[in-house]
Amino acid sequence: MLLRLDPAVHEALARWAADELRSTNAQIDYLLRRALNEAGRMPGDARPHPRRGRPPRAED
Repeated sequence: MLLRLDPAVHEALARWAADELRSTNAQIDYLLRRALNEAGRMPGDARPHPRRGRPPRAED
């Protein structure tokens, strides 16, 4: 999906994402999910937000 953003907005978003150790894409996803939740518009079948960091170790 292409997303047109003002370059200054994109730069601010990228800095914010870096501050929170997220990619810019993950930051956009996080903010959209938060906005949908606050507006009561999150679809019931939406998958949960992926966890940050390394995946858990597989049990041997």
